Amino acid sequence: MKYVFEPDPGPIVPVIDSEDVFPVHRIYCVGKNYADHVREMGSTPERDPPCFFMKPADAATIESQVPYPPGTNNYHYEVELVLAIGKEGRNIAPETVLDYIFGYAVGLDMTRRDLQMASGGLGHPWDTGKGFDDSAPIAAIYPVSAVGHIDSGFIRAEVNGELRQDGNIDDLIWKIDEIIPALSRLFLLRPGDLIFTGTPAGVGPVMPGDKIVASIEGLGELAVEISPLL
Repeated sequence: MKYVFEPDPGPIVPVIDSEDVFPVHRIYCVGKNYADHVREMGSTPERDPPCFFMKPADAATIESQVPYPPGTNNYHYEVELVLAIGKEGRNIAPETVLDYIFGYAVGLDMTRRDLQMASGGLGHPWDTGKGFDDSAPIAAIYPVSAVGHIDSGFIRAEVNGELRQDGNIDDLIWKIDEIIPALSRLFLLRPGDLIFTGTPAGVGPVMPGDKIVASIEGLGELAVEISPLL
């Protein structure tokens, strides 16, 4: 067998204080998972079934420069706690969830908000608003062996030094021990999967030249600068 062309080696994320890297398999995201963010987007928070969507694996980027994407005039940041899955599982029981988590990271769910809202208004998928190139910046993964499990602590985002998002992980509507079982009833979770768990209130637009610093207690920072699209 011969490849038609040389296959891409695939996206990777570094592991903190290690030469190891985490190969990305899939990126799952949870929408509408902080009540204050649901309200700022014009909806009433209810405990409906989790809202899941996906980004392509190669949307993950560890670059410090993130290009402003084409096709939008309303490009938003969303800081999120990211779960890194290290074990295969289907129909995972809530009491065994922690066994499947390799580690945690700070991530940004970058969003073409105008395209997302237009798609939602038409009943169309969010792909153009959420699943574009470089739409999932992520910092190095902190393994459970180093930091334990994360179920509370601040989650923040600053833009050009101004605090824009300031929430707490324990405000998640759907908690980690509910997200993973729900996803595993729909998909076979595999090592390399990343799960972006949702964002608190304070999202907003950024432009080329803006600098975002996202942070989560115990997980350090993710710093990116928005660059012009080349």
